[in-house]
Amino acid sequence: MLSKNLLKEIRILHIGKYRRKEQKFIAEGPKIVQEFLDSQYEVDSIYATADWMSANQLAHDNMVQITEKELQAISLLKTPNQVLAIVNYPMTNEIQFENGDLIIALDTIQDPGNLGTIIRIADWFGIRKIVCSVETADAFNPKVVQASMGALTRVQMIYTNLEQWLKSLDKKTTIYGTMLNGENIYESELKHDGVIVIGNEGQGISSEIQQLITSQIKIPAYSDSLMESLNAAVATAIVCAEFRRRKP
Repeated sequence: MLSKNLLKEIRILHIGKYRRKEQKFIAEGPKIVQEFLDSQYEVDSIYATADWMSANQLAHDNMVQITEKELQAISLLKTPNQVLAIVNYPMTNEIQFENGDLIIALDTIQDPGNLGTIIRIADWFGIRKIVCSVETADAFNPKVVQASMGALTRVQMIYTNLEQWLKSLDKKTTIYGTMLNGENIYESELKHDGVIVIGNEGQGISSEIQQLITSQIKIPAYSDSLMESLNAAVATAIVCAEFRRRKP
């Protein structure tokens, strides 16, 4: 059973500033919770219904059986699903660019659904690091965690001053930018490593970051559509697919 104090402690993690203060976030649903239990993340506590607990004979130091009504009270989902876990933030936020890395850099991606989908896309294509500007949506927002479908356990998320980080890279590192005036990606020379910059949903890549792009690429339109650009997550998937298709 949840006390009023415990209920409050869990619900404040719906809010970004309290997640950062407590260094904890929420993961919900059997599949996603299991992904975190099987990962290097430290699961602080588990709140689950009797059905989930009977189906998962799990030994955990801090596991609490709750009712469906109590789960509804701490969940952000319209239809809560059996189990909710409180997970500790990862211990490190260091960026290590290793030889052969293909890294995604996000310049102020603001929609949590887009960010969660991009994390899932990165995992699908074996990209293990995403570097985010500090203005990018919080990777540990419950909506992002949910949209990533467990991929967050396999993709390292780093928040930093993106402009400074790009400037610090070895001059030999190719920085690709998805831009409307870029070269057709299917006709461009693509290396198997480097950094792919994805810009903001409405404004694209900021002017400061544009100056650091060394290879401008675009996804060509095959119609007379009046659309100016693709959804950020969709564009990320297409670009990553082409990079991986070219990989020796």
